[in-house]
Amino acid sequence: MTLAETDEQRSLRTAVAALAARYGHAYFAAAARDGRTTDELWSEAGTLGYLGVNLPEEHGGGGGGITELAIVLEELGAAGCPLLLLVVSPAICGTVIARFGTDGQKRRWLPGLAAGTLRMAFGITEPDAGSNSHRLTTTARRDGDDWILTGRKVFISGVDIADATLVVGRTEDARTGRLKPCLFIVGCDAPGFVRRPMPMELAAPEKQFELVLDDVRLPASALVGDEDAGLQQLFAGLNPERIMTAAFANGMARYALARAVDYAKVRQVWDEPIGAHQAVAHPLARAHIETELARLMMYKAAYLYDTGDDAAAGEAANMAKYAAAEAAVRTVDQAVHTLGGNGLTKEFGLAALITAARVARVAPVSREMILNYVSHRTLGLPKSY
Repeated sequence: MTLAETDEQRSLRTAVAALAARYGHAYFAAAARDGRTTDELWSEAGTLGYLGVNLPEEHGGGGGGITELAIVLEELGAAGCPLLLLVVSPAICGTVIARFGTDGQKRRWLPGLAAGTLRMAFGITEPDAGSNSHRLTTTARRDGDDWILTGRKVFISGVDIADATLVVGRTEDARTGRLKPCLFIVGCDAPGFVRRPMPMELAAPEKQFELVLDDVRLPASALVGDEDAGLQQLFAGLNPERIMTAAFANGMARYALARAVDYAKVRQVWDEPIGAHQAVAHPLARAHIETELARLMMYKAAYLYDTGDDAAAGEAANMAKYAAAEAAVRTVDQAVHTLGGNGLTKEFGLAALITAARVARVAPVSREMILNYVSHRTLGLPKSY
């Protein structure tokens, strides 16, 4: 692993930053405030090839990896206009289909996901399962050549703007009778598929939904990959999800820090700008250090995933998500504090990040579950559950 970016990666970062600067936080905030989507930015990013930079070239993608997609999301976030659906549509769903989908599924979905003309949501979270995926109650049973999917999901992002949802269900193992995870592509217009908006305090262009799957009939072709390899396929999507969540948080932290530094350089109360005072300067310097450390772990995780080391990538992806979320929360808080009352005004675009940064601590997995993962898997400590 090298810490130096390739020429292609540097060029990608520069190009995405330029696109994001043309839209900026004002565009993003207005869309969230007015209940609109960010379709203009999404479409242009897709046309330029940024949305599918991680997907195979033979299916319209850029042939890169999660490293390149993390660059895209981080730079969008650093300009104040992160696209949350990047975590879901190309990173989770696109990755799973590219690695495990049938040829027909790849031809049907990957070109559109890469171009941004198709979008896919991801349905795993359930109201009674929390972080325990073994308690998922959405089940799929065979009916001839079809599947019948029944269950309920919550906190599913962007279903209203998606063409389909990649749903995590459970099927019965014919040998043991135990339930095992499987993934199904469910069209959002499928009979029995119902979405209900979930009112949120968080203002974001991407809305959250509850899904009800009432005996949704699916063809055999809706099953992704091998029925007996569902757990492997699921984690092939969850590791990119954590890496991309880290990119989301790191971009947010960079945006907040830049606003605070700009302000501290010019805001003058006494003889010098407030940035000259160590009580202001040192917390901002610490925020920069913590964000840079989180970025290093994020790119380590992306490198491990892109080189096929899934086991090591799992540990690194969890640690990257943890570090980025903590850095983002502290950085946003310090940025708002640096601006004082101005930090709560619409003009500077920081107040909304207080809630947004907090989300990174609990989604897609809580920091406590990450600490459990590290203490058990890495340190070998016994479980309490």
